[in-house]
Amino acid sequence: MSEHRRKTPQPQGGGRAAARRGQPGPSEGRRTAPRGATESPSDSYGSGGEERPYGGRAEARRAAQRGSSSSTGGRRRSADGAGRGGPGGGGGRRGGPAGPNGPGRGRGRSGPPAKKRIIDYPRAGKYGVGRWVPSWKLVTGLFIGFCGSLVAVAGIAYAMVSVPKVADTATAQNNVYYWADGSEMVATGGETNRQIINYDQIPEAMRYAVISQENKTFETDSGIDPKGIARAFYNMAKGGQTQGGSTITQQYVKNAMLDDQSQTISRKFKELFVAIKVGATVKKEDIMAGYLNSAYFGRGAYGIQAGARAYFNKDAVDLNASECAFLAAMLKGATYYDPAGAAEIDPVGATSEANTKRAKAQWADTLTKEVEYGHLSAAKRATYKDLPKWENPRSNTQLSGQIGYLVDLAKGYIIKNTKITASQLQQGGYSIHTTFDKKKVDALKDAVDKVRKQNIKPKLRPKTDKYVQFGGASVNPATGAIEAIYGGEDATKHFTNNADQTGAQVGSTFKPFVLAAAMSWGVRNPDGDPVQAQDERTIVSPKSLYSGKNKLKIKDYDGTIWTDKNGNEWQQKNDGQQSYNPPSYKIDLREAMRESVNSAYVQLGMDVGLDKVKAAVMDAGILESSLASANYPSFSLGTSSPSAIRLAGAYATFAASGKQNDPYSVKEITDKDGTVFRHRNVAKTSQAFTAEVADNVTDVLKTVVEKGTGTNAQLTGREVAGKTGTTDGNKSAWFVGYTPQLSTAIGMYRMDDDETSKNREFLQMYGTGGEKTIHGASFPSQIWRDYMEQALKGEKAVDFPTPTDIGKVLNDTPSPSVTPSATASATESATPTPTPSESLTSPSPSTSQPCNSWKCDTTTGGTDTGGTDTGGTDGGVTATPTETTTSSTRGNGNGGLFGGTN
Repeated sequence: MSEHRRKTPQPQGGGRAAARRGQPGPSEGRRTAPRGATESPSDSYGSGGEERPYGGRAEARRAAQRGSSSSTGGRRRSADGAGRGGPGGGGGRRGGPAGPNGPGRGRGRSGPPAKKRIIDYPRAGKYGVGRWVPSWKLVTGLFIGFCGSLVAVAGIAYAMVSVPKVADTATAQNNVYYWADGSEMVATGGETNRQIINYDQIPEAMRYAVISQENKTFETDSGIDPKGIARAFYNMAKGGQTQGGSTITQQYVKNAMLDDQSQTISRKFKELFVAIKVGATVKKEDIMAGYLNSAYFGRGAYGIQAGARAYFNKDAVDLNASECAFLAAMLKGATYYDPAGAAEIDPVGATSEANTKRAKAQWADTLTKEVEYGHLSAAKRATYKDLPKWENPRSNTQLSGQIGYLVDLAKGYIIKNTKITASQLQQGGYSIHTTFDKKKVDALKDAVDKVRKQNIKPKLRPKTDKYVQFGGASVNPATGAIEAIYGGEDATKHFTNNADQTGAQVGSTFKPFVLAAAMSWGVRNPDGDPVQAQDERTIVSPKSLYSGKNKLKIKDYDGTIWTDKNGNEWQQKNDGQQSYNPPSYKIDLREAMRESVNSAYVQLGMDVGLDKVKAAVMDAGILESSLASANYPSFSLGTSSPSAIRLAGAYATFAASGKQNDPYSVKEITDKDGTVFRHRNVAKTSQAFTAEVADNVTDVLKTVVEKGTGTNAQLTGREVAGKTGTTDGNKSAWFVGYTPQLSTAIGMYRMDDDETSKNREFLQMYGTGGEKTIHGASFPSQIWRDYMEQALKGEKAVDFPTPTDIGKVLNDTPSPSVTPSATASATESATPTPTPSESLTSPSPSTSQPCNSWKCDTTTGGTDTGGTDTGGTDGGVTATPTETTTSSTRGNGNGGLFGGTN
């Protein structure tokens, strides 16, 4: 292109503006001049001339970016010509001075330098993930700061805690128990039974027993177990079960902090620092002495001296290695290791039998470890083959008579049904308002004492009158409150609470539950589909007729003869071998209840289904744990062994027209801060049976007292419903009866009162009290009557509700009047005289092997193995008592833990 055609460049700044104006030359903007940007009009048509210096916009843009000869080389010029890259005219992008020779090509002006931060986080100058990754300097600094803070906190905490004093540990207050009327019953439960002894009075065998079992490195460790502490904190953090310190030092510190046993992080920290300080400042001998002087050995005994007295009635210094190993086992928790048992706290897991098994295993393990660690010779160990002979618990004289039994029941209820632990209860400070009525408790004791004094003479008849036991309980039908019990002659001498579970079978007192099941669910249809038989049922009327024949072959609901696993037919015998109403042998269920006819009610139970009978029993309030197997016909005859408390409570369900309330013994608990517990806040009432069913059962049981086996229990001017019960072999006898206001169960049995014996068994009562046999209509009903007359004295007589007709009359054929066969006479007296008639017949004593509540060797008769039921004196149960696994200690939840659920 000719020179004269080119237009002289304008003296304007570079950058984007210059590019838009199409200026070439030294001013290098982002864009170059567009094609034909001259003053010649012909340029716009692309005619002739010199070639353009650039090939296009992109090339012009790159050229402009490369240019640096002009002070106008920035993107935009600021007022002073400074670009972002630095001061001067039009700084380049990468910064640096601008101007004709400046290398910078910055986008604009630079900002002020960033301020330095103490903690560079998020990190400056970093982008993306790198901005959030802390530097090693930051991590190191924080770690050092955290460790320094911990050291400072630990130092302050260590300085603030003090070494505990043994003399200040395990202080306790009394618990005050009150009668139902608010008057004080007894102040007990918080005494501190401890006598501190010196280190040299503690046997070496005791020290090494504890070291071998609890902390083998005690003599060399620093007093803490870091792993155990970490485990405890981890469990608390995740809400799990807390764990204490595993070293002897830590356990001593824990014992010494009884004023604060809260399971919190702060208390654990405090306990940790106290343990560290004790380990660093206290001699090992003093730690050991402090631990053994403050440890709780059970039976209210704090410290080794009290423990030695409580279990062996000797001073600690006289203990041998076997006794020391035994006491070391008690440190694991006497509730579950004391061979005497603690069934009032845990009726299933803390029986005498279960505790003895645990204690023996722990005792043996301790001795073995002592040999392993060189603290006991193998030869000496070999001489210890069984637990040392321990003594029965000794009770406070304040707890003599019935008071001890009452307190045990209340304590069991508290531990089972409130948030108060056994340890907290032991520390005391509670006011416990019970349901016990002092007038009724005294009346029940007087009624038992009267019968015992007049009839039971162990010196005169040692073979028949020794070891006689009575038990009883009264429950309010409207609330379930236990108003009275009789636990035995004296709580300080006879430790088993006879009102609680004893293992004694209850016999024919179970028949009302069979009738209730028949009127609630009905009998199965024998002609229906076997698969649908449970749904094809007919509700039963008390007027229904069943066979009263002796040696009746019991049938399943479909008509097949019931046989045991060996193929033996079940032939049900009646009391005294009686058959009723020959030749048809038909008897209605009301009369069968009145005469306690076994055959009729065993067959009824099979027709209904034993599963439904069991359900009725449990609905009424009896615990499943006390029930025998429901797989055999004899279940309907009372092979089970509920307590007097639970049996009275179950009959109270009938008295309350089907409303069931669990028996309870504590109304309210308060402490220095106010109310801790109210039973009404946890009380539950269920409708176990319809009023129609319950009132019909009551109406049938009225017949038993009016003109049946229970006439001895008639009260002056009051309606009474009740049932007698006697087991075969004459090993237990019962009367359970009620009015609308009160339900009471009275039991009688014989059992060796040596509660340390491993082979205790129920004994026959033929000849006891001078009578040929003992049955529910004799002494039990007499005690019931004498007690109820006094217990209800001054209360208005109330009649039972009038029942409505219910169900269908089964097997409805003309029935003659009840006529026992001429071959036998009734064994239950129908006369209301206190002493049974001498004309009462008696079956001969069983020749089977002895059977107790722990083991039954015999497999014949009406036991759970099938066979023939031999009857008894009042609807006898079985030839031998059904096998059970009960203990003779303090019950299985029917009394001490009577508030438990089914």
